[in-house]
Amino acid sequence: MASPTRRPGDPFKAAEAVFKRTAKPATEAPRARQFSAAARETVTLKLDRDVLDHFQADGPGWQERINAALREAAGIGGLGETGKRPEELDASNDD
Repeated sequence: MASPTRRPGDPFKAAEAVFKRTAKPATEAPRARQFSAAARETVTLKLDRDVLDHFQADGPGWQERINAALREAAGIGGLGETGKRPEELDASNDD
């Protein structure tokens, strides 16, 4: 006589029921990313060692100083009336 199975039912159907794809509620469409004019972009730039040493000599913020120098050389400014360059910041102009 055959012994009864220890697991009643079909294990394949049970597994299918567990992993059966369920309907997910509709979500909002992803919003388009908005970029501001001041968005920064990562680039690779080759600089002479002495130029890099000059900007890195003052410590952190050297990339911002290079960016400010490039903006000034290009004549595009762009810091706005409230913006200050790192070298212009000190305790006297803290808000």
